[in-house]
Amino acid sequence: MPLLPYNPRVARLIEIHPTDPQSRRVASVVQIIRDGGLIAYPTDSSYAFGCHIGDKRAIDRIRRIRRTDIKHNFTLVCADLSAISLYARVDNWAYRLIKSLTPGPYTFILPATREVPKMLQNPKRRTIGLRVPQHALAHAILEALGEPIMSSTLTLPGDSMPLTEPLEIQERIGHLIEAIIDSGPAGIEPTSVLDLSNGAVEVLRVGRGDVSQFT
Repeated sequence: MPLLPYNPRVARLIEIHPTDPQSRRVASVVQIIRDGGLIAYPTDSSYAFGCHIGDKRAIDRIRRIRRTDIKHNFTLVCADLSAISLYARVDNWAYRLIKSLTPGPYTFILPATREVPKMLQNPKRRTIGLRVPQHALAHAILEALGEPIMSSTLTLPGDSMPLTEPLEIQERIGHLIEAIIDSGPAGIEPTSVLDLSNGAVEVLRVGRGDVSQFT
């Protein structure tokens, strides 16, 4: 199926194989992100919003779509653990824990380094959410982009769970974003969120990732 022509008023629906991503189509997604576009893409937990790190306009658009305030925690989705150490201060015990759970459906709250734009940090605690997904397409986008994606779960106001079907995403918010990556349905559970910023593990959200060892 050929790529649809770009239309700023209708989200571009880009079909990409979930386990063997076509490099040309991945490159088109990366270009949209670099051009300041806002995408909906699948991860190993659910669909998520994604944009270029530090893109204030795109971040503000996510806040308007999701109707969140400045206290909302954004997540940097990283290709591997080397990227995590660049954007967060990680103690040895926390690194060992993160390594044992990644890649996977977990978001880790950690103290942010100066590499993280202040608008992405929790304004009071100066923390940032970081994760490494186990999803071939997400990983291919991250590798081609060469840096993390700023991300937020694709849960709309009034909904209890994230959107999971590309065509439903297009119907509901296709006029508000630039592209929807169609690799088939994703999961309906967001990541489990573990706060590691205070020297211990605090479970902030129970999602797809197993947190039974911490409760």
